[in-house]
Amino acid sequence: MYAPDRPYNARRGMVMAENGAVATAHPLATATGLQTLQDGGNFMDAAIATAAVLNVVEPYNSNLGGDVFMIVYDAKTGHSTALNGSGNAAMAVSPEVLPEGIPDRGMAAATVPGQVDGWITALEHWGTRSLEQLLGPAIAYAEDGFYVNFNLSHSIHGSREMLGGFPTSKALFLTNGKAPGPGERWCNRDMAKTMRMLAKGGRESFYQGEIAEAIAFFAQNNGGFLSVEDMANHQTQLIEPIRTTYRGHEVLGQPPASQGLIMLEELNILEGFPISEWGHLSADSLHHSIEAKKLAFADRIAYIGDPNSTDNPLDALLSKDFANTRAKEIDPEKASSSAKAGELPNHDTTYFCVMDGEGNAVSFIQSIFAEFGAGCVVEGTGMLMNNRMNGFYLDPDSPNVLAPGKKPIHTLNAYMLIKDGKPSLVCGTPGGDVQVQTNLQIIEAVVDHGITLQEAIEAPRWNHGGDIVALEDRVPDDTVAELERRGHRAKSSGAWGGSGHVQGVMIHSDNGAMMIGSDPRCDGCGLGW
Repeated sequence: MYAPDRPYNARRGMVMAENGAVATAHPLATATGLQTLQDGGNFMDAAIATAAVLNVVEPYNSNLGGDVFMIVYDAKTGHSTALNGSGNAAMAVSPEVLPEGIPDRGMAAATVPGQVDGWITALEHWGTRSLEQLLGPAIAYAEDGFYVNFNLSHSIHGSREMLGGFPTSKALFLTNGKAPGPGERWCNRDMAKTMRMLAKGGRESFYQGEIAEAIAFFAQNNGGFLSVEDMANHQTQLIEPIRTTYRGHEVLGQPPASQGLIMLEELNILEGFPISEWGHLSADSLHHSIEAKKLAFADRIAYIGDPNSTDNPLDALLSKDFANTRAKEIDPEKASSSAKAGELPNHDTTYFCVMDGEGNAVSFIQSIFAEFGAGCVVEGTGMLMNNRMNGFYLDPDSPNVLAPGKKPIHTLNAYMLIKDGKPSLVCGTPGGDVQVQTNLQIIEAVVDHGITLQEAIEAPRWNHGGDIVALEDRVPDDTVAELERRGHRAKSSGAWGGSGHVQGVMIHSDNGAMMIGSDPRCDGCGLGW
């Protein structure tokens, strides 16, 4: 991988760093994180400052009304922790009060926002600076404005009809029914005011004070269910990551209520196949990966729910024996038309990662679920709410059935690879159900095929949903033809249209250099020094 005469087949160069690394989906956020590190902050200080800026400059992906998950590696102790900053359904909500089903948008689609408490909890455990210090850059961008990039302009334009249906959202995002154009200055002064309140009052201001009251009042007057009691009862969870091994690496994933176990089960299933011999982007490699995805998703749907109310059989689902049994169900010559759960033994998000010079690392993902979440801005706050209620099922037999005060299963998941007791790859992506598919492809490319992180990020992608496999046009024609022969229904997702905006840091196995990769499918970048 590191030989100087080895060809390098990527559009972007890979940033090499020693003292710190930040990779995000927006340059202003990356610059904020790097500046925080260079000013003496540690990895978590940089992460929270970065996360706050992303709320301002990518409001359609993450916002104060959303949720957060992290995998944190503490270099002093060598211990890793999973942070679950997701919220519960309101105590007043149930299938009975939603006879027409869970709405896609509006306050009735919102759960308690867990992101802010997740930030504060992470700072209390691993940070060195105050929330007031770290929110400064985000407050400045919200108050004074910033130049809109093409992605933000296009996102507002594409959602203008939906946003226009909520007066508070219309007032914030649209002028005479039009989105701000690329290069136009845009600000969100109500969010600046809310962040100032948060910076001064901390957790209590958001979950028990004026902000909580504003959220509850707006919900109760706009068809929602959240109350001040729901807000006050929220708590972030710090728990052990779920773990497996893959070809000499320990893989850390996000436990439920995240569906991160899907990727770990996929890896367990594929470990028994000669992926590296088949070759990168070969029909054999893609076929078996797609089939492993189908099996792992079927198991998640059948068995996984809120861990506070469901006895999730993680040990069984993540065992190598179970994976070997599932692997035998893959027909090497034929795509399965449907996948059933195995018999156990007795859409939008933002991802980033940060490492500091001490070897601490965080794999960080936050979201309001669909693009612009619930679609409605809480009056006077400048903040969008999530529509995470759509993560529930209404089937009473499902472990993920909607119930008062329950967490929905989240597509959000972060991961980390550990080698010889230290992080070897800190990486992730947004993309809903495609997250675990994209993450799988990155790990395969790096571990099985020995290519660099940036090349892995830029490689053509597949994603499977329903009975369709979407393939970027750069997948070799003979691979596509062979997949179709085996029964896969292939369609084009364009040359660079695959889901996911991967950001990552890989550690050089010989000298410890931080090698930073960032996806050209978004506006982001990786920086270090």
